[in-house]
Amino acid sequence: MADDPSNPDGRVNVERRGPLLLMGVDRPHKFNGYTPKMGQELGDAYTLLENDDDLLCGVLYAVGPHTTAGLDMPAMTPHRAKGGSIYGEGNIDCFGLTGPHRSKPIVAAVQGITYTIGVELMLACDIVIAAEDCRFSQLEVQRNLMATGGATIRMVQRAGYGNAMRYLLTDDEFDAATALRFNYIQEVVPTGQQLDRAIELAEKICAQAPLAVKATIANSRKYIEKGFDTAVADFKTVNVELGKTNDAKEGLAAFVEKRPAKFTGT
Repeated sequence: MADDPSNPDGRVNVERRGPLLLMGVDRPHKFNGYTPKMGQELGDAYTLLENDDDLLCGVLYAVGPHTTAGLDMPAMTPHRAKGGSIYGEGNIDCFGLTGPHRSKPIVAAVQGITYTIGVELMLACDIVIAAEDCRFSQLEVQRNLMATGGATIRMVQRAGYGNAMRYLLTDDEFDAATALRFNYIQEVVPTGQQLDRAIELAEKICAQAPLAVKATIANSRKYIEKGFDTAVADFKTVNVELGKTNDAKEGLAAFVEKRPAKFTGT
């Protein structure tokens, strides 16, 4: 595919749409192969979402017919040899592995070729909408590498050991129907509708109480990382604290008055 002299190293387009932050991976002339510049900009975008109180939810998507063919290996190898973070030092961990962790939700839209880092980024999001033409693959073993963005953990968690190994240990592709069956994605839509559907769900999330959304994510993450009892222990205190907020009063008033709530996150 021909180079784009105006965008040789790719970029991440960032667009505010009210309380939404749209983050678009943009290097379609190279199948959105990730460069250090793109990794840094994606980390910057995740960090902006986390730190800006006016932003409530993110949408991760890709420009062009494909999500990504993976890392641009020639571009990334020198960077990785230095031990640097793909998403930028001090930024939010886009893979949700070592932190800093984000507290706000992200909905991902994927289409076409969705390989390696594309799979791992979507598995780290909260909801994934996939086009029916998706072709997924986690093919690091073909390159004498191990997936280090979370696939070896999350694919096993969601699909079971054997189902995960079926694809982690080969370079085989799997389709959107298989990804849905394995709980890697949440919905399959006709190709071309994935971003609109992701935005629709993100807007619905933005209409909910932001503090309750954050608490829900935090508790679910705690269950995954620390287990059942630790997550249950929070049940005694979280709703008590949420009940002291202005949004709790607004939620009750909206219920009594039979109107949509107008939450402020306070």
